[in-house]
Amino acid sequence: MDDIDLRLVELLRGNARLSYAELARQVGLSAPAVHDRVGKLESSGVIRGYRADAEPGAIGLGVTALIGLVQDSGGDTDDVLEALRGMPEIESCYFMAGVESFLLKVRVPTIQELETVILRLNRTAGVASTRTTIALSTKWEERPQPLLRSEDGTPRSV
Repeated sequence: MDDIDLRLVELLRGNARLSYAELARQVGLSAPAVHDRVGKLESSGVIRGYRADAEPGAIGLGVTALIGLVQDSGGDTDDVLEALRGMPEIESCYFMAGVESFLLKVRVPTIQELETVILRLNRTAGVASTRTTIALSTKWEERPQPLLRSEDGTPRSV
């Protein structure tokens, strides 16, 4: 990735609905050249997708919880991951260092449904225990971090 690719990623992280023409104007290339570059960023996995960022409460997902999951010492990580992937309430899953093997971000409509998810997790083969923290409110999430900058102010790779 060169500085132009990094700038394109930065612009799209800020507003994924920018047109190729607008992206081209901001990076100093033609729209077809930008289209090609964005396509390569997508096919290589740098850009993983585009989505609508909906307010969870407005779409009926008013309860957010972070659940730490301790894996049973005899449990198979791949089997646990397969079970977790089958639970649509889990928005994010992080493999952790420390006592807890996974940290899950879960969104559900009600506390009762959160209880159901926790019970399901605790009955999953390979899971020894869980620890749940309920978010009272979300101040921000998924805030894009600024890219590293060169001395001239342009984005640069690590």
